[in-house]
Amino acid sequence: MDAVTGSVKDQVVNVLKGTGEVAGTGVESVASVASGAIKGAAQVGSALTDTITGTMSGVVKGAGQVGGDIIGAVRGAAEGIVKATADTGGDVGSAAVDAVSGAIKAAGDVGADTAEAAKSAVGGAMEAATSVGGDAADKVRDALLSAAALPRDVVESALKGSDDKK
Repeated sequence: MDAVTGSVKDQVVNVLKGTGEVAGTGVESVASVASGAIKGAAQVGSALTDTITGTMSGVVKGAGQVGGDIIGAVRGAAEGIVKATADTGGDVGSAAVDAVSGAIKAAGDVGADTAEAAKSAVGGAMEAATSVGGDAADKVRDALLSAAALPRDVVESALKGSDDKK
């Protein structure tokens, strides 16, 4: 386990033990942990792809360790990742793709439902992009749909669900 994954996992464990679940406050707290990891990486010039993957892995492992809602935690993490990337002037489309890809891998590593993790990550990424404003939502949507590494049917389904909530 790399340093980012371990640090994020420990923070998520502490947050979820404090809130008791990944609902409401827990999702916001997970988003805050993920956001902090991305902003920290941006400050020191670390590669965001590796940081995003490590962050998502730490969130999933942390939620799993305390018996928390992994899928809810994934949504919060994707939201925090995309929002922090926007805040630091990074590429929100690439961040969203990395977050969804990281969610799929991390969920698979712990035996969670990878399709649900992907849908949840897409939802969190789109929610963050919409809150950022400007053309962020279009950039995220386009990047997710054009990413060859992501399961297109799952992404399309999640995007449709995201559109229905507007």
